[in-house]
Amino acid sequence: MPKQSPVPDEVTKPFWDACNEGKLIMQTCKACDRMQFPPEATCVQCGSGDNFEWREVNGRGKVHGFCTMYDSRIKLLQENQPFNIVVIELDDNPEIKMLSHLPGSAPEEVPVGASVQLEFEATAGTDQKVPEWRVVS
Repeated sequence: MPKQSPVPDEVTKPFWDACNEGKLIMQTCKACDRMQFPPEATCVQCGSGDNFEWREVNGRGKVHGFCTMYDSRIKLLQENQPFNIVVIELDDNPEIKMLSHLPGSAPEEVPVGASVQLEFEATAGTDQKVPEWRVVS
């Protein structure tokens, strides 16, 4: 499925650069040690705005839930309808949830609770890579 390319900004650029290197990193507040996703200008827990570091996570998780898209308004995705959108819970930090497609899963047939492994796929028309998840046995 073609992927729409993100537009990195000052806050998200480290995340997207790491994706291009095949790494998944999470923004972590040094003041309260909270990991957060998506990256924000301030910590969602303590409000600190200038005290972040990036930590690599292992790229494993589980399917927390899903929905199936039948009528996307994004033209790039319309030819692939219907498709699943899944919520991935990271093994390294179950508080972190990421949205993704789940290639290889038929519409409405997502194994909730299944283990998944991270892969990176190129976006349409750019060299930018985005995180994608696949079920592992």
